[in-house]
Amino acid sequence: MLKHISIRNFALIERVEVDFSAGFSVITGETGHGKSVFLGAISMLLGQRSDAKAIREGADRCVIEGCFDISDFAMQGWFEENDLDYDSECIVRREVATSGRSRAFVNDTPVSVSQLKELGTRLVDIHSQHQNLLLGDRNYQLRVLDVLSGNKVLLGNYKERYDEYRALNGELKKLKEVLENSRRDEEWLRFQLEELEDAKLSEGEVEALEQEMSELSHAEEIQAALYGAYNGINGDENNLLQALRESSNFLSRISSHYAAASEMSERLENCYIELKDCCCEIEQRAERVQYSPDRLDFVERRLAMIYDLQKKHRVDSVSALMALAADFSSRLDKIECGDDDIRTLERRIDALGKELTSLAGEITKSRKESAMHLQKEMVAILVNLGMPMIRFEVDFATTDGFTSLGCDVITFLFSANSSSAPQPLCDVASGGEMARVMLALKSLVASNGSQPTLIFDEVDTGVSGVLAERMGRMMQQMGCANRQVLSITHLPQVAALGTRHYKVHKEETANGTVTDIIELAQQERVREIAQMMSGEVLTDAAMNAANLLLSQS
Repeated sequence: MLKHISIRNFALIERVEVDFSAGFSVITGETGHGKSVFLGAISMLLGQRSDAKAIREGADRCVIEGCFDISDFAMQGWFEENDLDYDSECIVRREVATSGRSRAFVNDTPVSVSQLKELGTRLVDIHSQHQNLLLGDRNYQLRVLDVLSGNKVLLGNYKERYDEYRALNGELKKLKEVLENSRRDEEWLRFQLEELEDAKLSEGEVEALEQEMSELSHAEEIQAALYGAYNGINGDENNLLQALRESSNFLSRISSHYAAASEMSERLENCYIELKDCCCEIEQRAERVQYSPDRLDFVERRLAMIYDLQKKHRVDSVSALMALAADFSSRLDKIECGDDDIRTLERRIDALGKELTSLAGEITKSRKESAMHLQKEMVAILVNLGMPMIRFEVDFATTDGFTSLGCDVITFLFSANSSSAPQPLCDVASGGEMARVMLALKSLVASNGSQPTLIFDEVDTGVSGVLAERMGRMMQQMGCANRQVLSITHLPQVAALGTRHYKVHKEETANGTVTDIIELAQQERVREIAQMMSGEVLTDAAMNAANLLLSQS
């Protein structure tokens, strides 16, 4: 229930602060004075599209804030699902800057516009004349019937399984497509895999082969260099090893007389041992180096084969080729197991289909029971609203498959006279008839739903007299049971029925033309209603009639 709204710098509104209460309240004002602006501000607060053009000229942003009492409307679950703090009071704020940037907050926590819009649909139902077009929407008709049937839990269970059913069908379709494409490529995949497996590739192989090819290609040069190094250390002429040993012996002989000689002798001995070891290794390596044309040919062919595979598959490493082989193998495994996977999915889908059929049957049964009551109640209400020969029926048909709302297609059928067979409502009802049908539906939904606030925007346009009073009485009754109903009206009969009365008006200020909304005291209400009846010239008769209307309300 909307308790308070603050509007700053929205269109012609500079600053407005208004308190509201439960029950039936009315909003009046001359055409063009800003009732639609006020309604537009509420719509934007509840998540409708924002527009920087709506910002009052000269301001850098507009801010709209509403305080809602949600203590009796079972919304805690929604707040938990959206990770928002829950309290009995909910503060909603929407800010729009001249740059076009929009920000939304719920209890001072930033939220997305989609979250705000979802919350808005739970807080307020705004009924404007264009909303009558919803009566031609069969999904809307289904939703009305489901509210009256109390199908929320049943539909929730059905929707869970329907979403899973759709997901599995999508998975099955994708699996079949992949399998079909893979089967077309199966022979190619097998050839590619066999070619890669026959190559017997190993990590690091290319680097090792490239090193070996370099050694084989320069075998004579390498061997000559190794023998040259060996002879330089242990040759017949300049034998470094022998020179080191002799030097060490010379120093060793004087070590008893010259202390430093012992250490130097030991160091030369270590050099001798290290150099001898190095010399032996050079000799061994020189003996192992051999030029082998056959081995060089093998290495060259092996590398060429690997390079060709890399070029063919557009990769630059053996590891990438090995990964491709694993992928080809996996795809072939899926082809071999694909039929089993498809059969498993089909069994799951079939089981879910049976569950959905059962749940959809329960939903249909519940809807048909509610439809019988709806037909009777709609006729009774519409007769009271000036359609004595009204016929209203709910026609049921079945969909070809499952939908998110079950297996039903319903159509509201309507006839305003006894001589014509009922036809689809949106095809035969006039604008005034559609408005009354929608009001009747709203009154029934309000008595069964959990929406705290309903706003009617000139729903009584085109009616007058007794009929206007009856429509007002209906909205007044809808405002009972801790619900809140606001009606924007031009009719004095409706205005007199409100528990509270607000007036939208324009005035000229130092800052230009501004729109304001104020709550009228009792005597101000009399004057406002009298002017609605008599026009600009306020007569005693109009004042008396206004007093009478208010006393009868």
